[in-house]
Amino acid sequence: MQEKSTSFSIKHWSNDDKPREKLLSKGKSALSDAELIAILIGSGNRDESAVELSKRILSSTKNNLNDLGKVSINQLLKFKGIGEAKAISIVAAMELGRRRRAEETPLITKISSSKTGFELLQPILGDLPHEEFWIVYLNNANKVIRKSQLSKGGITGTLVDVRLVLKQALEIGALALILAHNHPSGTLRPSAADKEITKKLITAANALDIKVLDHLIITDKDYFSFADEGIL
Repeated sequence: MQEKSTSFSIKHWSNDDKPREKLLSKGKSALSDAELIAILIGSGNRDESAVELSKRILSSTKNNLNDLGKVSINQLLKFKGIGEAKAISIVAAMELGRRRRAEETPLITKISSSKTGFELLQPILGDLPHEEFWIVYLNNANKVIRKSQLSKGGITGTLVDVRLVLKQALEIGALALILAHNHPSGTLRPSAADKEITKKLITAANALDIKVLDHLIITDKDYFSFADEGIL
């Protein structure tokens, strides 16, 4: 006795329901997110088609592609029908999308506001599943000299080496800094630790006549500015 009806097999579907054929005949924009992911994974499992499995994966992130981009390989492996190769395909596709978006971001060479700081750093920090701390080094005209990852940590926080920040600033002749880190949780509220490290960096930088202009907390869609909120 067959476990599945043969009509369930994708080869028996109408061409309009087959993701690959639909893309060829109607174009990529005609496909849903689930259908595009179904093309990546190629097949489903005994109980679900590739499209149905893709819908379930998307549902786990509330159909948000930005959140899907943060899902790890190990998390994808928990779905029946997703092996390592399929999980890698999904993660690689999400990363390509992130890099494409980063390349489409207008080239920012000068920081004129917290918004331009966010626009510079969001493509780097916005989708990360872990926390990273970055420094943007500026000259006296607020033009970007360098942007540098200072540390990388778990979702609960990251360590910041104040001495390393200032050493790099002196080496490249930076006269101003913008601090930035992401909150993978999506919250824009600064923690006590965020405020403490900001104070430490400001005190140390002032001793060398280097200004800390802002500290930005970055999420995938928004940001918090210490300077705008008057707590710098």
